[in-house]
Amino acid sequence: MKRIPAQTAWFNAIHTDIRDAVIENEPAIRVVKKDKLMQFDENTIVTVRDLDFHNGTITVKMLSRLLPDAPDFARGFIGIVFRAKEDGSEFESFYIRPTNAMTDDPVRRSHGCQYFSYPGYTFAYFREFGISGFEAPMRYGLDEWVTLRAVIQDERASFYLGDETEPVLIVEHLKHGGAARGTVGFFSEIGTEAFFKDLEIECTD
Repeated sequence: MKRIPAQTAWFNAIHTDIRDAVIENEPAIRVVKKDKLMQFDENTIVTVRDLDFHNGTITVKMLSRLLPDAPDFARGFIGIVFRAKEDGSEFESFYIRPTNAMTDDPVRRSHGCQYFSYPGYTFAYFREFGISGFEAPMRYGLDEWVTLRAVIQDERASFYLGDETEPVLIVEHLKHGGAARGTVGFFSEIGTEAFFKDLEIECTD
C-alpha cells in the first residue's frame, strides 16, 4: 500500500492550479481548473509523480465546492484518473456530480456519477450515441467528504462511494484496454473547487 501525502510536491498539474490547503485541520490538495479548455471531460487533471499503476485499488477522500464564479451548468465535478500518461494525453477517469444529488430532477439525479476515457470518450459522446452503462445516480452532495474507492482489474473497474458495499458503477470494458498502465491522480472541472486527501494506492501487479 502506497500512501501519498497531501502535498503538492508529490503531484504534477496539467491544466490545473494546485495548492496545499488545510480543511478541518487536516492537510489536503486544492485543485482548480486553470486553462480555458472549452469542452467537457478534458485533461484538467493532477497526477502523482513517478508512479506506474496497472491493476489494484485506489482510495481517496474528496470534497467539492462551487467557485463564486461557477457557471450555471457547473455540477461540482470531482474524481480520479488512473492509467494516465505523464503528459495527460491519455487516461481513464471516474467522477461525481455532487449538485445532481441535491436536486429533485430525476434526470439530473440519474447522472450522478460518470466514467469517461480521455481522449474522445466523454459523457457527451456516450449520450449522443445512446451508449448506456457509463453513469449512474449517487447520493453525495457538495461540501462533504466522500470516500471513493476504485478497484481496477484488467479491462474492468468497480467504483465505490462512502461506506457502501456495492459499487455505484461497474465498467466492464475500459476504453484503453486491459493492458494500459500509467499514473494515478485527480480530476476537476469548470466551476469546481476540489479538495483531496488520504490518497492510498495498492498495486496488485
